[in-house]
This record gives sequence, C-alpha cells and structure tokens, in this order.
Amino acid sequence: MIIGRIPRVEHPERGDYDEKIEAHTFHVTVKELGTSAEHRVRLDDEYYYKLTDGNITKMELIRLSFRFLLRREAKELIPAEFNLSAISRYFFDYEGEISVK
Repeated sequence: MIIGRIPRVEHPERGDYDEKIEAHTFHVTVKELGTSAEHRVRLDDEYYYKLTDGNITKMELIRLSFRFLLRREAKELIPAEFNLSAISRYFFDYEGEISVK
C-alpha cells in the first residue's frame, strides 16, 4: 500500500513473464487519499545506465522518477503506460535532477 504519494514499484518475478516482452516492465501503484493510480513503466538497460551507471537498482530509479513526477503533477495525469525516457521530453530538468552517477 502506498500512502502519501510514495510509489510502490513491482517487477514480475523471473519465470512469471515472457522475458523478451516484459523483462524491462515495472508496475507502479500510487495511492493517496483513498484513490490509486496504476502504471506500467518500461526501462531499457541503456537508459538505466545512462542515468545511474548502475549505482542504484532499476526499481529505485523508477521510484525516484515517480517522486519527481508527483512533485510536478497529480498521479492521475501520469500516463498509465510509458517508457521512462519519455519523462525528459516533458520535463527538461529530469535527467539532470535524477542522475545518480
């Protein structure tokens, strides 16, 4: 359960999904004030390493990215499905702020 706009990030366990289709897909739930929003987020390895050099987990990068988004807009305005790299097309400060190299 997520309270106070802290996103919960889940990744399917290996064997529970088709690796070629879902290996880079994460499920994010944001709950607050009795409502929730569900999101499917794709994170490619190349973009993950560009932002982090592997210094944090993919799940932590997605969690930080949702915190970034939630400081700027309501959970209902975040697309239900998107590639994490799309954030920088709408928020030009995203990569600079989120980078943990």
